[in-house]
Amino acid sequence: MALAISPKAKDWKDLYVAALLEGDKEKIPLLIDQAERAIVDRAHELFRSAGDHIQEEEGLDDALYALHALKTCLATHGRFAEAA
Repeated sequence: MALAISPKAKDWKDLYVAALLEGDKEKIPLLIDQAERAIVDRAHELFRSAGDHIQEEEGLDDALYALHALKTCLATHGRFAEAA
């Protein structure tokens, strides 16, 4: 039987994917901020709840790392790498 995904879990994932896939570099910083806030909120929620949430906690850590990398790349290069 598959486990149901909570609305909070879906929210941070949707925001995370939106930030990663956005093509307009002007919109990306706002999307990154929204995703980071949702991830932190979800981490706090998991911390306060009983049970083992290790997989989602690892996913949250990975997502924050990827968002930080994207933010750093944009700050350093100011643009996306052009396809060859």
